[in-house]
Parts: sequence; structure tokens; C-alpha cells
Amino acid sequence: MSGDSDCTRTSPSAGSPSDNEFLPDQPKYVCSLSPDLITKAREELQEKPEWRLRDVQALRDMVCKDYPSLGTCLDDAFLLRFLRARKFDYDRALQLLVNYHTCRRSWPEVFNNLKPSAIKPVLESGFVTVLPRRDPEGRHVVCIRPDRWTPSNYPITENIRAIYLTLEKLIQSEETQVNGIVILADYKGVSLSKASHFGPFVAKKVIGILQDGFPIRIKAVNIINEPRIFKGIFAIIKPFLKEKIANRFFLHGCDLNSLHQNIPPMILPEEYGGTSGKLDISAWNELLLASEEDFLHDFSQLVLPSDSSPHDMLVSGDADEKQCDDSLRGMKPQLYYCY
Repeated sequence: MSGDSDCTRTSPSAGSPSDNEFLPDQPKYVCSLSPDLITKAREELQEKPEWRLRDVQALRDMVCKDYPSLGTCLDDAFLLRFLRARKFDYDRALQLLVNYHTCRRSWPEVFNNLKPSAIKPVLESGFVTVLPRRDPEGRHVVCIRPDRWTPSNYPITENIRAIYLTLEKLIQSEETQVNGIVILADYKGVSLSKASHFGPFVAKKVIGILQDGFPIRIKAVNIINEPRIFKGIFAIIKPFLKEKIANRFFLHGCDLNSLHQNIPPMILPEEYGGTSGKLDISAWNELLLASEEDFLHDFSQLVLPSDSSPHDMLVSGDADEKQCDDSLRGMKPQLYYCY
């Protein structure tokens, strides 16, 4: 179904009842937030339950008017993700939605054939997982371990695909939409050769997705066991970070006590001085792999139109790639120096 058809189907002001009588009804939104989270969403995200569906309809109307060929899902629950991520600012939520689709269309190596079974080797390696328990703020902790990746087995884009699907699964929860997530990245054993795979071109795309192209609130990024080479890695990343996000990076080195100031031991595995047992990746892997059909259904609603406009893209192909390749050549001496 085309983007134009989606807009006709979901906007009550478009067409007469006879035009839409044979089209499927929209799923009825039912709020799953607890009373405490409803209060938190009101205070932090400017979400007013009595205006929620009005706000969703306003965003839907803006999509239909300004981007009729976007080819997006327009369900209430889906659009709410973008409103919450931008504190119910219609214009910013619309731009985030456009960026979400732009990112997916501008990086086919990551987004083609994107489904859990396709990234099973990454999941089995333990490169990315989600800790079983949330932190005291109700946030899931995404654990990333680059040392689990062997570059000769598959390219770095497979790791990015696994992270993206992990975020897609997490953001299905309204609780996560309100509370956000925390990232724990363990850089133990990351060598210069492995770090060189994460150049400015990849860095810019990944940061572009996380900051401006995905409806999730990243509340903290905790780096542990970072080697000297991480100074070079961070030098690549930092130019692309907004100040608010950069201020949420915490470098702990090997100091577990410092980590525990941000993430309490009671939810951490033994590997990080925690008390919740050994790190077990099997539960998250099973959950993600069991969601295959859900992902196939959800992604099937994100239609790639034939007239997508390059000027909407966050990253525009060859020019940015050349610029980033030039930047990488300038960064390599710094990477060697830090190493």
C-alpha cells in the first residue's frame, strides 16, 4: 500500500465514508502506562492523556499533508513513539519520523533483509544483549561488548543491524518510550585493528540514527574497560554528538565503583561487579528471535516510495562518504598515537 493510500486510510478528514468502507480499521490504541508513568510522561514529556489522540491525529495530518509519499505506518501507537521522543513537539516529531525513514533508505547494507534470523551469528557472539533487570529509573540496560566481534567473520554493519533490531524491540514498550534506555559498552580487548573499522563514515551514520533518526531516549552511555585507543575512537565520534548527548557519556576505565554510581550492582552481572549472576545472553536472544514475524509485519508497513527525495536525507551518499574518508585519513595518525 502506498503512502498516499495510508494517508487516505488514517485521516478522518480525507474522503467520504464510502471511499474508506472497504479499507481496514486502525488498531485501537490502549494505553499500557501505569499511573506513575502517566504522571512522569506528563511532567517530562508534556504528554496529556486527555489530548493524546488529538496530538497523534495532528501528527498524522502533518504527514499526509507534507509527506504524502513517505510510506510510513500511521497507527496511533507507532506515531506516539515519535511524539514522546520529542516531547510532543509536532514539528520535531515529524522531522524525527522523516529522519527515521531517511536513515533506513540511505543505508541498504544495514536495512535490507533486516530481521532477527539474519543477525543470529551476532546475537550468538554476545556482541549485544539486554540485561534482564531494569535500573531504578525503570530503564533497560543495553550491553555492548565489541571484543566479542571477530571482523573476519562478518562486517561491522552486521553489529549495527543487531543493535538496531534490539532498539526496535525495546521501543515497542511504552514504558521504555517514557523512561528511555541506558547503554553499557565494555571496550575490554578492543585493538587498533578492530577500532579502525569504526571510521567517521560509519560513526556519522550511527550517531545520526541514534540522535536524530530513532524514537528512543538514550539517558546515559557508560563506557568501561576502555583502552588508550578509545581516546582516538571518541575523537571520531565526538564531532557528531550534540552537547546534551556528549554530556551523557561516562568513562569509567576499570573502576567498577565508578560504574556502580551510575548502574547499581543489584542489576549488573558478576562480570561487572554485580550481584545478579553470570551474564546470560540466551534470554534476550530467544526473545528477539521469537519476534521474527512481528518484525516482518511491522517493517512491511514501511513502504519505499519511488519518488523519495534526496534532500530529505540526513546522509547523502557519495559526498559525505568522500568527506568522511578524508577525515578518516586525518584520524588514523591519532589512533596510532593513542594506541
